[in-house]
Amino acid sequence: MEGTIFSLIPAVLMLVLVLLTRNVLLSLGTGIIVGALLIHDFSILDSLKEIWMQFYTLFVSSDGAINTGNVLLLTFLLLLGVMTAFLQASGGSQAFGEWMIKKVKTRSGAQAMSAVLGLIIFIDDYFNSLAVGQIARPLTDRHKISRAKLAYIIDSTSAPVTVISPISSWGAYIIGIMGGLFAANGITTLEPLEAFIKMIPYNLYAIAAVISVFLVAYLKADIGPMRKHEIRAMQTGELIDPKQDKVPGDLSDTFTPHQGGKIYHLLVPIGVLIVATVSSMVITGAMATEENVNILTIFANTNVNLSLFAGGIIAVLTSYLFHMGQRKPRNSSLKIVFEGAKTMMPAIYILLLAWMIGSIIGVLETGEYLAGIVSDLSLNPAFLPFLFFIIAGFMALATGTSWGTFGIMLPIAAEVSTITDMEMLIPSMAAVLAGSVFGDHCTPISDTTILSATGAGANHIDHVMTQLPYAFISAFAASIGYILVGFTNQVILPLAVSLSIIIAFTTIIHFMKNTRTEE
Repeated sequence: MEGTIFSLIPAVLMLVLVLLTRNVLLSLGTGIIVGALLIHDFSILDSLKEIWMQFYTLFVSSDGAINTGNVLLLTFLLLLGVMTAFLQASGGSQAFGEWMIKKVKTRSGAQAMSAVLGLIIFIDDYFNSLAVGQIARPLTDRHKISRAKLAYIIDSTSAPVTVISPISSWGAYIIGIMGGLFAANGITTLEPLEAFIKMIPYNLYAIAAVISVFLVAYLKADIGPMRKHEIRAMQTGELIDPKQDKVPGDLSDTFTPHQGGKIYHLLVPIGVLIVATVSSMVITGAMATEENVNILTIFANTNVNLSLFAGGIIAVLTSYLFHMGQRKPRNSSLKIVFEGAKTMMPAIYILLLAWMIGSIIGVLETGEYLAGIVSDLSLNPAFLPFLFFIIAGFMALATGTSWGTFGIMLPIAAEVSTITDMEMLIPSMAAVLAGSVFGDHCTPISDTTILSATGAGANHIDHVMTQLPYAFISAFAASIGYILVGFTNQVILPLAVSLSIIIAFTTIIHFMKNTRTEE
């Protein structure tokens, strides 16, 4: 079954079940079981062993060492839940929301402010997804912006801005890949950093996705499931679908905010989290770089999960000290820690199953099968950027990993472009990056999608369903742009056309919404 069309079955089945049942745990679990059965030719005993090994290796690697990366990330999620609980119980979130609502007086402004935060925190997508949610949530809650809308804003600025920033964990990883590819393909006319910078304007989906966020905010272009969430939030004040189970990070009904809460009770712990995490990333990156220590090599070698853990520990201690400094009566510290950690368990369950089905799909060589389709096709070189965008998008959608898609598809894009048309090298590699982010936005098993919902305190499937229409609009605009890139060998015209399509779509949605309101 490995490396054949049958390897698509678990991913496709999982996606169909998500759409039909809206139960992500059931869908992921079914995909894992079916994938294990395919790997072992439907031997039940061997399939059960496979499932156990996939779970076991999330925590213990094949050589018996603890898988510290996964353990640290899961621990950071627990720490984030605890910090969120302290911010809520101390009254800091409430005080910040009351202060910000005086400064940012409109719902559109609150959404745009959240998007700006997403652009500013570009160091890492995990950090972006979780940090922006903590800062923006008090503001968006006060303006009755649905949590699904906040999750969309976070997700559509985190990966897109990180993938076009050379000074980020993603940028450093991509530049490192390109260095090896250029050497392997005998490309001496381009340096990896130079090529990455040239690829930025060709990353049409990432740019379109970011622009869409601001247009959706100011034009109130809410469509599909997002419109329902926003109407409910504005009319009833219910930011989360009341029919859904309790979502990660939502502690609105758990604690009564301390009446002595101040703005700094929220801002200082979050500031400490940001400073401590970024400092740890720089330190771990510098320590892991043996020679030529610079900003790019630092972020190429940084230990993101360890840095998040270190920042989380320091931030939780800071918020705890603020809590203990408040006068009584105050909420029990033990209750805050317990409730804060407990509220992150749904996100952890989803993340564990997402990792497991990702590994199962890896064993089935789904990515390699899709990559082979590209290598075997003989097409006009002008279609290469468009083709790589579509295939990379479907691969990231099926496998749930942007980085894995980069690793598989960038070498193929470099090799095919070098053989057929060198002028398509930069556009094709940029299309791989863009397609990977598009697929990442559409799949329920993406780390970034899960963490964006967690940071926003939104239901995971609600986030996936509400983001899909916007992702498809941006992907359609990018697809038209990549066809133009192939036939014109330009970037300004395709970029202008792609953005014009985005503007046209959101403007039409805006006027249609106003027309329905008047009727």
